[in-house]
Amino acid sequence: MESAKRSDAKEVAALYEARAALREGLVGNSAQAHQAAITALALSSGRFVKSLAAQALALSGDVTQAQKLVDDLDRNSSLDTLLQGYGLPTIRADIELHRGNPSKAIEFLNVARPYEFGGPGIMIPIYTRGVAYLRTRNGPEAAQEFQKMLDHRTMMGNSMVSAITRLGLARARVLEGNIPGARSAYQDFFALWKDSDPDIPLLQEAKAEYAKLQ
Repeated sequence: MESAKRSDAKEVAALYEARAALREGLVGNSAQAHQAAITALALSSGRFVKSLAAQALALSGDVTQAQKLVDDLDRNSSLDTLLQGYGLPTIRADIELHRGNPSKAIEFLNVARPYEFGGPGIMIPIYTRGVAYLRTRNGPEAAQEFQKMLDHRTMMGNSMVSAITRLGLARARVLEGNIPGARSAYQDFFALWKDSDPDIPLLQEAKAEYAKLQ
């Protein structure tokens, strides 16, 4: 990001920062996600930057600012098929999840079904739908969404989402009552994150959940 800024490539720098914001939001580092999103928006007002920042803000809990960005993107990008069919439904779903409305989140994500294997390739709408089903305590549906991603995991490349999808599957297996399957999925997640920072909120949650299965 610093290299891009030195070259006056503010849009590129903003994209790096916005992607970092989304990663922090997905693992529960809310303060870092919020700060990175604000930094990205200060560098660029591009649609992709706004979309990533809006999702990071929603994940961080700043649903008011996220909603403002969604409304702006919806108003000014009505003909952008990928944004309307992939990005905005996912952000709206994250907003509803924060508000405690997982069923409403699932409704928004139905719009993304024709596009969910497209976009940047990390299948965020599918992941978010899986999380929404977890919140409704629907283990089989949640497991189906996460397994769908793992069946196409090469599309995710080295994205962090590939790892946290395994945690989603573990949680779904618990809801299903499939404890051996849950243990296996937790272990897959821990193996991938064996060298990760120990204070990551999502990792701490996973370790606490796994300990209860022993």
